Formats: sequence, C-alpha cells, structure tokens
Amino acid sequence: MMMYKQKKNQSANGKGNRILISVNVIGSAGPIRLVVNEEEKVANVIDMALKSYSREGRLPVLGSDVNKFLLYCPLAGTDALTPWEAIGRYGVRNFMLGKKPETVIDIGNDGASAVPEAANKGSGSFKAWLNKSLNLKVSSH
Repeated sequence: MMMYKQKKNQSANGKGNRILISVNVIGSAGPIRLVVNEEEKVANVIDMALKSYSREGRLPVLGSDVNKFLLYCPLAGTDALTPWEAIGRYGVRNFMLGKKPETVIDIGNDGASAVPEAANKGSGSFKAWLNKSLNLKVSSH
C-alpha cells in the first residue's frame, strides 16, 4: 500500500488555504476565475478581478479604480462586502462585481440634494436589479 503525503492546510507563507472563485462582472459575457487565499481582502480581490478583466480584453471597458466597484455575495443579499473583510468569510465561491452607483447633485430652489444616478435614468434601480438577479430559480428533479 502506497503512502501519500497529506497536503498542508496552510501555504508556506502562512496565509491560509487557496480557493478558486468566480467573479461575474455585471454587463460582461462570463465569469472571471481567480485563485486567491481565503484571508485575502475583498479590495485586493476586486483589484485582481479588474486586472484580469483588462488583461483578457473584455468589454465593456471598466477601468482600474478599485474604489469605483463593489463586490457582492449571494449570502449577503443586496449589501456589498466591505473592502477589509476576508473573501473566505462567507464560505461561497461565486461573487458579482458591479460599479458603485454614482450620485448626481441636483441643485434646485430648495438647495442641493444628492440623488443616485440610477434613479434619474429610468424605472428600475440597481438594488432592485441586483435583488432580481440574486433570486436564482433552482429546479428540482
């Protein structure tokens, strides 16, 4: 009987387990797959996803400013992950990456008020779209 070496749960640098994650970019054709450490910060994962997206020449062009994007997890609902959280915290491997909703300053007779740009564009909002997208229908056999 052959003896196999057991794999260590931690890498040599002590950062923890490496995991394969899929990041779906809103408006893009397919997911980006990345291998990251479980303790990697969300902001770093966003940066890696944007760099990989750019390297692959995907459309639409997003840019590289990490501060303009949010990463969503299906278990967290419509709330975006905070940039300093560990990516492995929720135990899931699929995420969604989208641009932060920009605000438009509307200066009227009563003063300035900040209104999300999505509210000015039409009937739906980004949050409503995200809720609808996350409600995946699972068929039973």
